[in-house]
Amino acid sequence: MPNPPITRRSLLRTLAGTALSVPLLRAAETAPQPAETLAMEAAVREVMQAFQIPGLSLAFAHRGKLAYRAAFGLADREAKEPLTPAHRFRIASVSKPITSAAIYRLVEQGKLGLQDKVFGAKGLLPTDEVADPGVLKITLHHLLTHTCGGWGNSNNDPMFKNPAMNHRELIEWTLKHLPLEKEPGQAYAYSNFGYCLLGRVIEAVAGETYEVHVKRTVLTPCGIESMRIGGNTLAERQPLEVVYHGQQGENPYGSTINVRRMDSHGGWLATAEDLTRLLVRLDGFPDPPDLLAPATIRQMTTASSANPGYASGWSVNPKPNWWHGGSLPGTSTLAVRTASGMCWAVLANTRFRDPKQPEKNTDTALDRLMWKLARQVPAWGA
Repeated sequence: MPNPPITRRSLLRTLAGTALSVPLLRAAETAPQPAETLAMEAAVREVMQAFQIPGLSLAFAHRGKLAYRAAFGLADREAKEPLTPAHRFRIASVSKPITSAAIYRLVEQGKLGLQDKVFGAKGLLPTDEVADPGVLKITLHHLLTHTCGGWGNSNNDPMFKNPAMNHRELIEWTLKHLPLEKEPGQAYAYSNFGYCLLGRVIEAVAGETYEVHVKRTVLTPCGIESMRIGGNTLAERQPLEVVYHGQQGENPYGSTINVRRMDSHGGWLATAEDLTRLLVRLDGFPDPPDLLAPATIRQMTTASSANPGYASGWSVNPKPNWWHGGSLPGTSTLAVRTASGMCWAVLANTRFRDPKQPEKNTDTALDRLMWKLARQVPAWGA
């Protein structure tokens, strides 16, 4: 059933008095000043009103320390549950940098090689039957950089088909019925399915589930304890998980939204602070020490020849800034590492999309908002 419309008056009434803003004194020398905080909160409310966002959570780190976090609006609009910084959101494709980090840790340990073949009798995922022999050329690096030659999300995305299938069944079905469109390594095509395969590679090599392995090797070392893979339905809502509110007729709990099966490409739940804690351990700056060696981080954030704007689980530019966005019905997310030494994350429990006017989409609006907020604090040097 579609959610009831939000009027301007009701939204302003919701936003007034429900923002929870908590400067974190570990970085007191660069925490926003009171006037800066007021300007930041006003900018957030403006975007929330414009895009009918029930709840929005954000966090900033400066020079490796958490400097500011805030939560605005409602975790559950119908129940009028106030949003707090402790609430978790589906982070959608912001899950991909997490999976990439787990893969590169295994590479550092000598358990994987970027040129390892994924399929075939001696592949990481041994396979008997494929519709396209080109599949046998796919390497781990192809999956990380979305250059495997097919299974893109622009059309025919396998991850939104056959929702009753488990990972193994979906992989078998895809290899039999969806041939590649290009030779592996030749072209970029953003592939959720490719990152689903990376999750299965992790399981095959580590001998434990993807979720358990990532918690043990990536999240816990960052001091992150609350992240977990989400469920599919409203009844499977986790403690302190927000409720997702669809727009434009979207149903965040629809039958094709198999979040648990999305684990390694789009299934994690997190707070904004969780993501910021992770980012500062992967940012390439010396303090705090990174999870990966400097050479590994350079490799992970180096774009492929097929797309100068995408590396291994990260969008990149020459500055260099690194980031990744996430989008599902009812979810808009963004995680960013800047060349100036900042990391930030923002999470919303709705999304709006206009294919003809990307500047009016929530993902674009959230990106612009976070840069605007960062520049409200001159001490951050954003």
